[in-house]
Amino acid sequence: MRTFDRITKGVPATVVGLGLVSMFTDLSSEMIYPLIPVFLTTELGAGALALGIIEGVAESTAAILKVVSGWWTDSVKKRKPFIYFGYGVAGAVRPLIAFAISWPFVLLIRFIDRVGKGVRTAPRDALISDVTPEESRGAAYGVHRSLDHFGAVLGPLVAAALLWMGLGLRWVFFLAVIPAIVVIFVIARMVKEPEHTEADTGSRPPVIARAGDLGGGFWLLIAAVGIFTLGNSADAFLLLRLSDAGVSTVWIALLWALFSLVKMGSNLIGGRMSDRVGRKPMVLMGWVFYAVVYLLMGFTTSTAFLIVLFLAYGLYFGMTEPVERAWVASLAPADLRGSAFGYYNGAIGIGALPASIVFGGIWAAFGPAAAFTFGAVMAGIAVLVLLRVPEVRLPQPAV
Repeated sequence: MRTFDRITKGVPATVVGLGLVSMFTDLSSEMIYPLIPVFLTTELGAGALALGIIEGVAESTAAILKVVSGWWTDSVKKRKPFIYFGYGVAGAVRPLIAFAISWPFVLLIRFIDRVGKGVRTAPRDALISDVTPEESRGAAYGVHRSLDHFGAVLGPLVAAALLWMGLGLRWVFFLAVIPAIVVIFVIARMVKEPEHTEADTGSRPPVIARAGDLGGGFWLLIAAVGIFTLGNSADAFLLLRLSDAGVSTVWIALLWALFSLVKMGSNLIGGRMSDRVGRKPMVLMGWVFYAVVYLLMGFTTSTAFLIVLFLAYGLYFGMTEPVERAWVASLAPADLRGSAFGYYNGAIGIGALPASIVFGGIWAAFGPAAAFTFGAVMAGIAVLVLLRVPEVRLPQPAV
């Protein structure tokens, strides 16, 4: 408990609550998500095409709704109802995959699950900014993301333990409802929304029409993030690189858990560090680090070095995930934070689908070295755009 208190020192209770919400949500979803490909092939007789359709529809849905929910939360000036709905709907339907008799039913469940994710993401990120002083936002987003990644570690381990005990896939899916129920209680007890002032609720043009109020610096940041995302393929390709190098399936599973632990720790450190050194230097360092790791992963012939690079890649997330969110919050007016996070998360989500298609196509045509080089080059172009984004001068955090 003392360790947890030290980790969350200076972070508002609402942010800690949202971190726990994400942790239990990821625990629930990661009990199911890694097993879906096996379930589709062994239980439902579906294949790679069905999996591609399911994930493509699911992620595209989430990306679009992140933008819409950002507009909506700013229009009604409420965050918590979206958080309740988003986590509640996803948690309620996700375990119903246990009753699937065909892959279209899995598609329906994944679609509704991603509707929930799309609805909750921008309002949640905006609420973290609403309740946290600017000089502590890096730490706040770092704590939130680290707890999220901790749930991603626990989920597969719990699923593996249940399977080891002799339970079938359908029982594992159904039991994922337990952490989903916990989520609702945590939201009710720990997540508090601040009161809005009269200035917040005055008559203003619709938020959709006020995109220009976000400023040129914000849109340059979104452009840089979009360019970077086009070269940032799904992490599944990193696992494929390990597999091609001869790493066994058991070791890949263990390395994935270690990778999530690295992401968890680096988010805690990186978020707090950005409160002291600034957002821009951290993201620049993270993207350059990403480019170097990708280049080395493309050309190395040593399996041991490849594993080291894979684990080191987890450090990139700590230099960027919490920091980019804190930067978005700093560049956006208070009454447009939901919209700002909608655009930010939407840019990442919309860019992710073509990124993986292009990366996979280059891999298939020219090999992994060319694909990873493409990712590194796109990161380099994004860095050049990012250099033009204005830094936000932060108040010095209290010691």
